[in-house]
Amino acid sequence: MSTLAEARPTKAQTRPTDAVVVVTGAARGIGAASAHALAEDGWNVAVVHRSGGDVAAALADQIVEGGGRATSISADLRNPDDLDRVFAEAEALGPVLGLVNNAGVRADNLALSISDDEWDLVLDTNLSAAFRLTRRAMRSMLRARFGRIVNVASVVGPRANPGQANYAASKAGLIGMTKTVAAEVARKGVTVNAVAPGFIATDMTKDLSPQVLEAVPARRAGQPHEVAACVRFLASDAAAYVTGTTLYVDGGMSA
Repeated sequence: MSTLAEARPTKAQTRPTDAVVVVTGAARGIGAASAHALAEDGWNVAVVHRSGGDVAAALADQIVEGGGRATSISADLRNPDDLDRVFAEAEALGPVLGLVNNAGVRADNLALSISDDEWDLVLDTNLSAAFRLTRRAMRSMLRARFGRIVNVASVVGPRANPGQANYAASKAGLIGMTKTVAAEVARKGVTVNAVAPGFIATDMTKDLSPQVLEAVPARRAGQPHEVAACVRFLASDAAAYVTGTTLYVDGGMSA
């Protein structure tokens, strides 16, 4: 009969020195801040973007100039055919053992007025692409018995926000996926977590009414680097026993 002592790990899991993290939507905002933070923590970084190619390339160059290793990769994550190419290019830097599913879009409207195209755009980008990337990334993670997946969800997932039925559905689904996949791979040294930002000052939120801040107990917008700090922790060796959780970065909105 096994004992609790026998079930404990004999050594701490540590990230291989050549490990690569794929960060999607990394040309700006939370994605760019996360790419910077992870590079500072020793990850080789694949900066994945759909638009903003010059900005993404400049970010990769900054990481290299700072002593790290990085590459920028252009892809439409709604196209499953692009995924193998993303991983092939990323794996030129080393094994992909980290994934930050940050790419996301909004197409806000009241539920009665959301078109099928608007629904599909948001769900395909925010949820389906994240699932396909996760499924693909787990191949190398399970072989290495080490992996870190961080999904960028939103406080809107579990909290109603009129006009965002499609966005809320995608982010709630992302949180549910996070929990389920985490339970499936926890024994394999792979952790799967989510961060759920609230009102963060990025291009995606610049068109939102300033009145949104009235719902934030902190009475200010968060900054991308504050979310990136949480992503960095969840992708670190220190978070080896943290999995299946959602870390809210929202100034108290979810309190």
